[in-house]
This record gives sequence, structure tokens and C-alpha cells, in this order.
Amino acid sequence: MARAKSNPKASTYTGKELTGYLIGLAGQNIIYNIISSGLMYYFQSVIFLPAIVYSSIVAVARVWDAINDPMMGSIVDKTNTRWGKCKPYLLFVPSIVMVVTCLCFVNGICTYDAAGHLIMSSRNIIIIAWAAFSYILWGMSYTAGDIPLWGVTSLMTEDAADRSKILALARIVATFGVIGMLVQFGAASLKPFFAARGVESDAKQLQYSFIMLAVIVTVFASILFQFAGFSVKERVHQQTEERHTMRDNFKTMWSCRPFRQLLISGILRSPIQLLSTVALTLVMYFFFDNDAGKALVTENGVNVMLIVQVLIIGIGIFGGMLAASAFTPFIAARVEKKKLYNFYSVVGAIPFGLVFVIYLVAGAKIKDELLWSIIMGVDFFAASAAQGGLNVLQSIMIADCVDYEEYHNGIRPDGVFFSGQSFITKLSAGIATVISGVVYHIVKWSGSVIESANAALAAGTASFATDYSGYAMAMFFLVSIPPMVGMLLSAVPTSRYALSNAEHKRILDSLVDTRRENEEGEASAEETAE
Repeated sequence: MARAKSNPKASTYTGKELTGYLIGLAGQNIIYNIISSGLMYYFQSVIFLPAIVYSSIVAVARVWDAINDPMMGSIVDKTNTRWGKCKPYLLFVPSIVMVVTCLCFVNGICTYDAAGHLIMSSRNIIIIAWAAFSYILWGMSYTAGDIPLWGVTSLMTEDAADRSKILALARIVATFGVIGMLVQFGAASLKPFFAARGVESDAKQLQYSFIMLAVIVTVFASILFQFAGFSVKERVHQQTEERHTMRDNFKTMWSCRPFRQLLISGILRSPIQLLSTVALTLVMYFFFDNDAGKALVTENGVNVMLIVQVLIIGIGIFGGMLAASAFTPFIAARVEKKKLYNFYSVVGAIPFGLVFVIYLVAGAKIKDELLWSIIMGVDFFAASAAQGGLNVLQSIMIADCVDYEEYHNGIRPDGVFFSGQSFITKLSAGIATVISGVVYHIVKWSGSVIESANAALAAGTASFATDYSGYAMAMFFLVSIPPMVGMLLSAVPTSRYALSNAEHKRILDSLVDTRRENEEGEASAEETAE
């Protein structure tokens, strides 16, 4: 992805800094996936929180994030140390995130009466309260690292091409954060380890396996996360010593027209996150009957066909994101960003809608017949490519908005504006979880129903794709129809996006020239003083 500088005067990062940053971002995204997919699955299918309860927990957390994320962005922008304003957080936050992530999984299992109703005992109340407290605490600690991690990209380089490069690579590397999903895939395979040590309950075996794997992967990811703090160097500095209040920063976010358009668009697109939060649970149940190890290695040997089918679906879901993340910056350099953004939104809605149509036509054949797996995999590839392309464009366009604000108002709100991206990401996950929680509550895929289904699937007396087809339909609906609607709506605010490619180039060139002139003036003044 090497390319010439768009402005030869621009200062930019080294290869070592880029590598360290990307390693750190990979670790951070592994942790994000442990929580975004793993913890929701843990709440739903391991400790059996009622669907309406865990979706309410997430809703409350997202309301707090609406306040907390811009607050953290404001704090980052006010930070002034010898390292800069983002690097200090990247040095010290990863260890905090590691501890809080592990604590999220240290909990009990909810109990139900014979009629399937949650028993309102003090024990169950403590389980729910700890789930809520630990999840909200995780969101706060994650924000303290996430905003500086993305905000520093606009401080590591003054060159537009290099910034597009680092943001594209960041989105590609972020996709590899799916390693965090190994917690969900691999937990059931560790149950024999605890069974051999006297843990009789199947539910407890799964819980202990989940906790052990979550801790191991979290520690590994946190070590990677730490690399960002050790590696990054800030090269772009604030051009004014003027400080702004949090109220001023909120006004800045809203008054910057292109940023406001992106923020509203991202919020409207929130249901697209269902592809990430529900797809893994769908694969776990629909293809593996909630036990990947048992499904892949049977008494008759390795189930090669199932491996092929799941690889096709997996490549579809994640391959599209990778491909679009890699190529979008090259396309955006040649095509107006607004047009490309809206193209991804509108055209990308089609494959999302087709996911549900394909399920309605094929049903269990998606699992039983290779042809239908291929058709679904190709459709998922197109849908995830639209999502991946939008993710990259959103980051690039937010960085452009930082330049826009510096040019017009003399401030660089890196932290505040990238807190908007953090907010969109977490709000999207929150809205996705609320939507899924409501749908699961309506179809009664919750609590004791999941507990009994898990027992039947573990005993081999039922198949999810056929015996629980109503719940399978609900999952395919969730990864299809709400994202399709969200994609279409997201193109409305950006249909008249206020910052063109040509205007941004003019702004950035002017900023770079001004910085060089200021540096030369300061150097000349120092020589005169000497």
C-alpha cells in the first residue's frame, strides 16, 4: 500500500510506528470482540439472563456512553504532556481494560422455577446487578483507550494519503479481532477438562470453560494492545493554546456540518452491527448445535463437509470486510467520498435483505446442501463488503472533519470527533443488542428455553436447524432486515455531504504550509535570540 506523499512538506510516521500501532489495534479489537459477541452470548446462553434483561443493561450502558464518550474526547483534547495528548492513555489504559474485561465474566448462573420464570432471589438480583455494573465499567475503561487509539491516527501524520493508508490498514487489522470470537467457539470444547475435575453440571462446565478461555485470550490481547502505547509518536500539534469547555466541544461537534452528517448517518446505520453480534451465535447454533468441537469431530471422524460449509460462510462474513477495507482508500482517492459512501449504503442494503429471503427459500438446506451454503456465503460477502467499506470511509471522513474544524476555527478536536466514532460503534452494538433482545423476547428464545435447548442439543436429541427452526428464522431475520433498513436510512444525511475531496485537499495543503511557516518562524526567532 506504499504511495507517494500527497504533500512533500508533510511529516509522517515511520514503518516501525505503523507496525506497533497496528499490533496494538489488533489487540484492542480482540478485546472488543470478546465483549461484543462473547459476553452477549455468555449473558444469553451461559448464565441465562432473560433477553429483556440483558438488552436493558446494554440500553442503559449506551445512554451513559452518550455522555461519557464526548466527555472522554474532551479530556483527551485537553491533555498536554511531553508525549502528546493521546499517547499517555495508550500507555496506561490497556492493563485496566484487561482487568475489567476478565471481571465481566466472573458471575453466577440465573435460576428459574418449574414454569420457566426467573426466581427473584437475592442471588439472581446480584447476578443481574453485577452483569450491569461490570459491563458499564468495561464500556468506560474501553472508551478511555478507544478514543485515543483512533484519534492518534490524525496526529501521526500530516499527509492525507498516509492517513488514508493507516486508517485502511487499521480497519483491515480490526477485522482480525475476530480472534476474540474463539472464546465463544472454543469454550464448549473445554468442558471435558472440568468434567474430569468433578464439575458435574453441564452449565457449570460451560461457564468455567468460558471464563478460562476469556481470561487467556484477554491477557494475550492486552499485551498486544500495549504495543500501540510504546510505538506511536504524535507529529501534529495544536496550533493554539486556547482551551475549550466540554459544552464548547459539544457545540463544536454539532456545528461542524460534515461531522454532524456523519454522526447522524452512523446512528441510523446502527442495526448493521447485528451482523457482528448475532452472526456468530447463528453459526454456533445453526451449524454446530452449540458445540463446535462435537459437531466437527464425530464418532465417524472429521466432518469435512461441515468445515467447508462454515469456512464458506465465515469467509463471506469476514472476507467481504477485509476486501472492502483494503480497496476502499484507493477508490476514495479517485471517486468523490460522498458518492462512494452513499453507494455502499444504498447498494449494500440489497444483499442484507437477500439473507432473509435465502433462508425463507432454503431453510435447513443451507446447512445440509453445499450449494445453498455457497449462495449464502456469496451474499454475506457482498453485505459485509458494504459494511467494511463504510467503516473505512467513516474513519477517513472523520479525520477530514478534524482538518476542516482546524482550518475554519483554529482547533483540532481529534479526541472529541473520534469520540463520535467510538460512540457510533458502541451505540450500534447497543441498538443491535436491544433489537435482538426484543426479538428474542417476542419469540421466547430466552432464559430457561435456551437452557433446555442447550441440554437437548448437548444430548444429541435435537437439531437446532430443524427442531428450533422458529428461533433460527428469528436469527436470520436479525442479520438481514434491520441492517437493510439501517443501510438505506444512513444515506439520507450524507446525500448532501458538506466536504468534497477537492475542498479537503485545499484545506489540508493550507494547514501543512501554515505549520511549516510557523516552525520556520519559531526556528528563526530562536536563532535571533541566541
